[in-house]
Amino acid sequence: MYNPYQAQLDRLAALVKENEALMMDPELQELARSEIADLRAQIESLQAAADAMQVTTAGAATNLALANCIMEVRGGAGGNEAKLWAGELLRIYLRYSEHHHLKVEYLDDDVIKIKGHVTDTDGTTWYPYQLFKWESGVHRVQRVPVTESSGRIHTSTASLAVLPEIKTTSVQIREEDLDWQFTRAGGAGGQNVNKVNSAVRLTHIPTGIVVSARQERKQAQNRQIALEMLAAKLWEIEEEKRQQALGNARSAIGRAQRAEKIRTYNFPQNRVTDHRLNQSWYDLPVVLEGHIGEILRACRQLEADTVTIGD
Repeated sequence: MYNPYQAQLDRLAALVKENEALMMDPELQELARSEIADLRAQIESLQAAADAMQVTTAGAATNLALANCIMEVRGGAGGNEAKLWAGELLRIYLRYSEHHHLKVEYLDDDVIKIKGHVTDTDGTTWYPYQLFKWESGVHRVQRVPVTESSGRIHTSTASLAVLPEIKTTSVQIREEDLDWQFTRAGGAGGQNVNKVNSAVRLTHIPTGIVVSARQERKQAQNRQIALEMLAAKLWEIEEEKRQQALGNARSAIGRAQRAEKIRTYNFPQNRVTDHRLNQSWYDLPVVLEGHIGEILRACRQLEADTVTIGD
């Protein structure tokens, strides 16, 4: 099981052994005892972070690297153009999933769940959360909108959140903290969807998080989907707290936050630039059709290189 903190843990364990040897020296004994206590506290903190990366599923511990993912896209600055861009951005990942035979389920209009796995060119198997986790952040597009008569280039944004699929039993969710609302789903889906209050809107009162689900025909199914989405978002909040507590233990590639600007898609220059990698690709139409394997590999490689250097 992959542990991004293993090298740090091994180094700290070696330092503990060195200080334990110094305990034999009466003059250094107190200093060594203090150093060992500090080192063990660091080990405990890192081990807790590593343990938090596991998700309990049907009684078995599963590394987050094996988890499915929930992907949510939202239009940002740019008005209607931003909404259009959000749809196009989501389509990139839908096309990628189609190319690689990943299963996609719509949880809401702008939220999908991705299941399955992809085998890379080197034979390595990647699961959805591990595959897409570095796609979280702000994706910026620069182009001339179809509604722009003067030919002026506009800049619009969309934010993408990639969360692991978290079982509701893995986080604490109290029923008294939940505000449920039920409405008719509307739109396509048949008379049952349009006439029965099957759509769910769930508010988590302590955090103000709001999630909705309306794709399923039965209210009970949408309730479960909403709870799973809420669990993922609550996990995200706790994960950010853990990373802040650990300081710079996380890879320098970024914190995978939805507010972090990570990539620009420049139509006039036929260019896609990842700002964390300081790297550009000049095949934008290909990227828009979901052929992003090279970009995903580059992000994973930077993460691996940074962890190694940091060790």
